[in-house]
Amino acid sequence: MEDLDVTFPTTSDGGIQVTTSGYESTSTIPSVDDRGLLWEEDSNIVGVKLSIPGLRGQPVAAMDVAITSNSCTVTVFGYAVWSCTLKGECLLESSSFHIEDGKDMTPLITLSVEKKTNTNRWDGFILSIGEGSIL
Repeated sequence: MEDLDVTFPTTSDGGIQVTTSGYESTSTIPSVDDRGLLWEEDSNIVGVKLSIPGLRGQPVAAMDVAITSNSCTVTVFGYAVWSCTLKGECLLESSSFHIEDGKDMTPLITLSVEKKTNTNRWDGFILSIGEGSIL
């Protein structure tokens, strides 16, 4: 019976805070599951670790990320190389990103995106990936 006595994390208003997570592919090819995107979502924020295999060897100093209310675009040397539409709308002023060297010379992009409304679960991050990885 002790297993049933679990304390759940709560929000500032006393509600229960539930966090979900999962992996998504960064490829447009349905049969390729590279698990290049790890997401974690709570009622307010979707956190993302993005590692796109096709960017292996690219210098992180030449990379940038553009986040709009419903899309995310990765650029290298000013050229858009990967983009996606988001599963929901986000607040731009509260969204942030960081790019660093990752495993096997593949850049690691960390995103924190605040959801516009916290009533709906996104249950992931990517709604669709741009054609040729560009929207």
